[in-house]
Amino acid sequence: MSVILYGFWRSIASFRVRVALRLKGLAFDEIPIDILSGEQFKPDYEAVNAERVVPTFVHDGHSFFQSLAIIEYLEDIQPNPRLLPAETEERAYARSLALVTVADAHPLVVPRVRNHLANTFGADIRVIEAWAKHWTTEGLATYERLLARRAPAPFALGAEPGIADICIAGQVISAHFLNLDLSAFPAVARLAERCFAIPAFASSHPFEQPGSKAVSAH
Repeated sequence: MSVILYGFWRSIASFRVRVALRLKGLAFDEIPIDILSGEQFKPDYEAVNAERVVPTFVHDGHSFFQSLAIIEYLEDIQPNPRLLPAETEERAYARSLALVTVADAHPLVVPRVRNHLANTFGADIRVIEAWAKHWTTEGLATYERLLARRAPAPFALGAEPGIADICIAGQVISAHFLNLDLSAFPAVARLAERCFAIPAFASSHPFEQPGSKAVSAH
């Protein structure tokens, strides 16, 4: 299987797809698109992804975007190990957990939103960081309430990590970027710790990507 992932080292959405690919044991080549410098707006990348975001997933001549759509495609073409439960109700719950970050929290802190706050409303770095911390904390608090109602065992939906754990781990990475204290979210922190003990999660972390290491070297 020939798989190409257009991503960015700091992108939480790219992280989600990396983890899914590695949990399923699928090899891939990642092509970096620097969304902070605007590479996503160049014509050659726009031809790949008209939304001009990352990640973009290319397999067997087909191109897909949006991390959850990509993960569900992987579930269809490589059913094992499962990232979504077999039971209808459990699958819906797994998607619900995933969408807390994918639909609610993460979209409010991405670079294009931060840039709009600065360019349209004159928000300075301090205000933009406060905005990002607020919405990231809201996502963490939601997960903490949900995990209190249904405790991980040891992962969000049982014995093995799945799509919900991938998305919760990504929310924790957002918190790390912002230097947020996780002490108020102990269930979330413990779940993330279990996730990052798994090589597929650890090796997919933004700080483990070549782009991050290149930035750190300068």
